[in-house]
Amino acid sequence: MSAPAAHRNASPTVAKHAARGSAVWRWRGLSLAWRPRRAAVVLALMATTALVAAVAMTVGTFHVALADVLAILAGRGEGGVAERIVMNIRLPRVLAGVFAGAALGASGAVFQSVSRNALGSPDVIGFTTGAATGAISQIVLFGGGPNQVAVAAVIGGVLTAAVVYLLALRGGMVGGYRLLLTGIGVGAILGALNGLLLVRGALDDAVNANLWLAGSLNARKWTHVYPVMLGTLALVPLLALGARRLSLMEMGDDLARQLGVAVERTRLLSVFGAVLLAALATAATGPIAFVALAAPQLVVRLGGRSDLPVIGAAAMGACLLVVADLVTQLAPLGANLPIGRMTGVIGGVYLIWLLTRGRNL
Repeated sequence: MSAPAAHRNASPTVAKHAARGSAVWRWRGLSLAWRPRRAAVVLALMATTALVAAVAMTVGTFHVALADVLAILAGRGEGGVAERIVMNIRLPRVLAGVFAGAALGASGAVFQSVSRNALGSPDVIGFTTGAATGAISQIVLFGGGPNQVAVAAVIGGVLTAAVVYLLALRGGMVGGYRLLLTGIGVGAILGALNGLLLVRGALDDAVNANLWLAGSLNARKWTHVYPVMLGTLALVPLLALGARRLSLMEMGDDLARQLGVAVERTRLLSVFGAVLLAALATAATGPIAFVALAAPQLVVRLGGRSDLPVIGAAAMGACLLVVADLVTQLAPLGANLPIGRMTGVIGGVYLIWLLTRGRNL
C-alpha cells in the first residue's frame, strides 16, 4: 500500500491498474493505492510477528504453555505467578522488540530513500551512534537511571542529526551522498568519543554502559515500552503519508519540484521523523544493528518495488527483531546472547552479501 497523495477528485472513484495489479481509491485531496502483493506481504509479516511473539512468551526458566499465554493476553487468566510473569516481564520484552523493530525498519526505509543508497540506515549514517553517545554520557558522567538514559539517547540522536544535516547542507540543499558521507564521518568521531567515555569512566559505570551498548531486550519494563510504542504509532503513519513525495524525490530533486514537491521541506521533516524513530528505538533497547539496514531491502524483494515501503519496512523490522530475540533465548547451553550483538553479526554477513551483488550502492 502506498501513502495518500494529493489529487483533485471531488467524488470517490476507484481506478484499476491491471498492469500493476493494483487499485487506486481517490476522494477529494486523498488517494490510496491497494497493491495485493504488498498487502499480502505486510499481513504475513504481522501474522508471523504475532505468532513468534506468542511463542517467545512461553520461553524462560518458568515455562508457560502457549494456551495459557493466549488466555492471559485475552484477559481470561487465572492469576498467580504465570500471569504476573507474562504481563510484567515477558509482554513488555516482546512489545519493546516489536515497536523498536518497527521503528528501526521505517527509519531505515526513509534514510535509504533520502540518501538514495541501500546503505543509508541510521546505524550506518551515525545517528544511532549519536543516541549511544547521549546514553553513555548520562551513564558515565551522571549515573542516570533507565528513564534518564532513554531521554539522553533521544536527545543525543536528535542533536547528531541536526549536526549532520547542517554540515551536509550546501546552497540550501542536502544531497543524498553528502548526507551519507557526512553521517559516517560524524559517527566515526562519536564512536571514538564513546570509547573515551568508557575508558575514563568509573569501572561500574563503564560496565553498565557496555551492557547497554550490547543492545538487549532483557529486563524491559513498561517504562521502556511506552515511549517507543507511542512514537512508532504516531510517526510511522505520518512518514507513510510522505512516502509518495520521497519516492518522487528519488528520481531527482529538479523533477520532484516540477511535480509540485517541496523538496527540502519534505526531506527535513522526513529525516527528523526517522531520527526520532531511531532514537526512540535505541533508547528502548540499546543500539540494534542490521534491522534498519535490511528491513526495507527485504520487504522490497518480497513485495515488489513501487512507492517507498514505510509500512512494509516497519512490519519487516518488527518481525526480524522478534525472531532474533526468540533465537537468542533458544540459544544452546543457556547462552544469554545480547540481541544487538547477534543482529550485528547477521548484519555484517548481509552487508558483505549486498556489496557482492554488483549493484550500485
